[in-house]
Amino acid sequence: MAAATARSGGKKAAAKIPQLSWRAPEPAPIMLVSGPEEVCAERAMAGVRDYLKAEDPTLEVTDIRADDYTSGTLLGVTSPSLFGEPRLVRVEGVEKCSDAFLSEALAYIEAPQEGATLVLRHTGATVRGKKLLDAIRSGTGGGAEVPCPAIKRDSDRYDFAAGEFKAAGRRVAPKALQALTSAFSDDLTELASACQQLIADVDGDITAEIVARYYGGRVETNAFVVADTAIAGQYGDALIALRHALDSGADPVPLVAAFAMKIRTMARVAGQRGSSRDIAMRVGMKDWQVDRAKRDLQSGWSPRSLGAAIQAIARADAEVKGASRDPVFALERMVTVVATRRPFGA
Repeated sequence: MAAATARSGGKKAAAKIPQLSWRAPEPAPIMLVSGPEEVCAERAMAGVRDYLKAEDPTLEVTDIRADDYTSGTLLGVTSPSLFGEPRLVRVEGVEKCSDAFLSEALAYIEAPQEGATLVLRHTGATVRGKKLLDAIRSGTGGGAEVPCPAIKRDSDRYDFAAGEFKAAGRRVAPKALQALTSAFSDDLTELASACQQLIADVDGDITAEIVARYYGGRVETNAFVVADTAIAGQYGDALIALRHALDSGADPVPLVAAFAMKIRTMARVAGQRGSSRDIAMRVGMKDWQVDRAKRDLQSGWSPRSLGAAIQAIARADAEVKGASRDPVFALERMVTVVATRRPFGA
């Protein structure tokens, strides 16, 4: 997550306003919550509300949309009330804002209302509202920005999950984090929910065994068990694990995806020289991912067998997505090639 934030910050080096963490954003009169990652954006906006609510329980919260905007609304909801309560105004859809909103928002940030906090949410999906974003980033209105860049890489998801437990003051084992990020590799919202459930339900440290007890039935987790066994060269056990996964309701597509992810990581590490930290920095991984790939490569892998495995996985991927009438056979052939390090039937 830190790496992703750094990359996002690098693109906005010209910004003259503070760049705040979405985990602990301190309110400013004008706040821009930017970027596509909705989970982080929701946390940021909730964090601002909680911060202001703790300061003054009489906080008035108003939500409006920039793409369905009625002229005069912004000034109306930010103006002081009779009793002078603090106001928080959250605006969604700034990337689709109307001309009326854009005009009034540009005027507003030139002279923000005292006691009001305006939070603008822009996903970055379009360049609509760029003039407003540029004005905020130039320092107009005394604003701050909360970047929420996309979390796509395994290392970023790992950091995200680690941050969830750190923010809650809980200790979590590295293997537990690995299992969680593998189990919820395709949905950050579900990963966040899983972390919060463990924090709420479990007393003490979070271990890999606890994660397996809660989420061992996830298709992706079963898929990685099959992949790990095959990559280790345990042919018979790999076929048994495959059958168990399929009997448990595993979908063939994520099963192939698990193999692809691990073999692709091994291929990126193979032939690299230097420490795990140096390699991780070069290829964009975490140190533990490089260490794991190195261990996997030591179990009888060569450039030739890696190439054969990549071809077998690509073929299986096409077949389980409709190119074959027998996806189970396609999976068994892929497992055979990976586990035996030989072409199918050889």
